[in-house]
Amino acid sequence: MTVDLLGSDSRVRQFRVRLLDWYAHNKRDLPWRDSGNPYHVWISEIMLQQTRVDQMQPFFERFTAAFPTVEALAAASLEEVLKAWEGLGYYARARNLHRAAKHVVKVRGGRIPDRYEELMALPGIGPYTAAAVSSIAFDRDHPVLDGNVTRVLCRLLRLEGDPRKTAVKAELIAAGERLLARGRAGDFNQAMMELGARVCTPTSPACGECAVVEMCRAHAELEDPAQLPTKVPKPARPHYEVTAGVIWKGAQLLVAQRPADGMLGGLWEFPGGKREPGESLPECLRREIREELTIDIEVGALLAKVDHGYSHFSITLNLFEAIYRGGEPEAVECDDWRWIDPAELDDLPMPRADRRALEELSEEGQRMPVLMPPNAR
Repeated sequence: MTVDLLGSDSRVRQFRVRLLDWYAHNKRDLPWRDSGNPYHVWISEIMLQQTRVDQMQPFFERFTAAFPTVEALAAASLEEVLKAWEGLGYYARARNLHRAAKHVVKVRGGRIPDRYEELMALPGIGPYTAAAVSSIAFDRDHPVLDGNVTRVLCRLLRLEGDPRKTAVKAELIAAGERLLARGRAGDFNQAMMELGARVCTPTSPACGECAVVEMCRAHAELEDPAQLPTKVPKPARPHYEVTAGVIWKGAQLLVAQRPADGMLGGLWEFPGGKREPGESLPECLRREIREELTIDIEVGALLAKVDHGYSHFSITLNLFEAIYRGGEPEAVECDDWRWIDPAELDDLPMPRADRRALEELSEEGQRMPVLMPPNAR
């Protein structure tokens, strides 16, 4: 196997010593690191599943200030949790975290599991997160395999092929098992992740600063180590035109809650939807509001236009002003609806695209006049 290329046991020990020494002198001061708080480690690893450290740190600090313990998180409403998570994206992470906290409090008396298998049983935790939490919080001997570690190992071993493929992943897991500094798994795993994040970067790796560069086959044998891991072409992302309505009934606005089990589940938004072929944007909005909430509206001016990207597609959100004209709202294609005062928008967890549309209006100095009933202007 490729793992044999790691060499003798003494060479593997040398790798561990060099890596751990580098980490001890170069690790970043992060609020969840070396805290001795398994809850903080767990929150940080859930947030880091889809987000870079520099992006997630302010969210971590805000979230743990709002919910300082697993008991506080379990006792909060889902709406409170989603609001604290707002802007971080991939909201299924927040919903699963909330469910897992409730389980930990109800079934385990608030004690976060320390074993890999027990962590795997919690909502939202897969092999990587279970290995990370068990090793970092409890020093259990499990190697981690995130994007940073995968990159380091592919270059170290000069391992080619798609890292997502079963055979390649098996090689990576075997290498991680052999290299792991048992008894210091938490430090070792964090050192590997730190090396990938700060030195063995996706492009232009800083090989001259790498503590283990003498053991790296990609550095020794390839003109450009950044050739690895093998790049897999990404499919083109589709783009959709989407409408949404700032719908007035007197002095109140209509908001709808997205289905809990779908994308952006549980968030509140200006209702609307995707334009179908041949439709004008106002026609789309009228149709979507009828289908989603069974009411009729009169569509007015375009208030804001926002481009926003998701992992697999992108949208242009067209936000229109509209007036309620008839019908009793029903939650047909949403989980709930509310008529609210415009000031309440700040308290609701909303998708980033909707929030950006509001920010655009605010930047133009229009937020207060626009978010007033038309007959009050």
